[in-house]
Amino acid sequence: MRANGWARPAGLLLGTAADALFGDPRRGHPVAGFGALALALERRCYADSRRAGAGYTAVLVGAATGVGVLARRAVAGRPLAEVALTATATWAVLGGASLARHGTALAVELTDGDLDAARSRLPSLCGRDPEALDAWGMARAGTESMAENTSDAVVAPLLWGAVAGLPGLLGYRAVNTLDAMVGYRSARYLRFGWASARLDDLVNLLPARVAALLFAALASAVGGSPQQALAAWRRDAGAHPSPNAGPVEAAAAGALGVGLGGRTVYRHGVEERPRLGSGHPPAPADLRRAARLSRLVGWAAAGLAAVLAGGVAAARKR
Repeated sequence: MRANGWARPAGLLLGTAADALFGDPRRGHPVAGFGALALALERRCYADSRRAGAGYTAVLVGAATGVGVLARRAVAGRPLAEVALTATATWAVLGGASLARHGTALAVELTDGDLDAARSRLPSLCGRDPEALDAWGMARAGTESMAENTSDAVVAPLLWGAVAGLPGLLGYRAVNTLDAMVGYRSARYLRFGWASARLDDLVNLLPARVAALLFAALASAVGGSPQQALAAWRRDAGAHPSPNAGPVEAAAAGALGVGLGGRTVYRHGVEERPRLGSGHPPAPADLRRAARLSRLVGWAAAGLAAVLAGGVAAARKR
């Protein structure tokens, strides 16, 4: 490994630790700032066409990736600076601690029967319409969101950071943020958000399957079965409309021994999701287990990313 080949792995691990200890920055969150910029640009350039949406996506993702390239050049040859900047960027783009905290808090509120508090919290986890859901529906929504967002907000950014450093971290987070903002199948975004949604599918293709493998590998840590997780993945993932959410949610359902899917109410409409897993509908206790499993998958992904980043550095030295 070259002299500063340890910098990227160290930065990824330190950034993951910062996320676990501190959660999201309370003020001036860079992702929120990017979202505000994206919203302002959308107001100026929106048109009901794929071409307009593709240009919008290219400008924003290109800008975020370009910032990462410039930052990487600024710290080139200074390993301690690279560690610090990589750790800061990793902390900023990860959402694992907040995800697990919201999932656990939602489970507590549902257990206590405080449905008003649970409905207020649910938008922090997913885009479902909380007013259309009862306690069981919110437990299911929370469990599905824990699975999908563990892949999108933890595993994927770490893997992109491992192979592409700062540009990978910032570029990936831009893609995923745009998908969350405009990648809906609503009347407004069906065409404008097409490019963002398809690009998000592409950049998550491999990370989602790594996340599914990690859910299966760690299933026994939450009282589940790795074999059931793999079986649910093979049997059910292909029926899901998302090429990436399917493997992750199916593996998580099998790992937790629950059944996911069914009628899914968003503010823009209703979708019928396929059955994932063969167990009972998730209860609040299962949502707690999902939060615990999400944390474990996050740490495993951080270790994997550090090893991968070290391998990338060693390959460049040859």
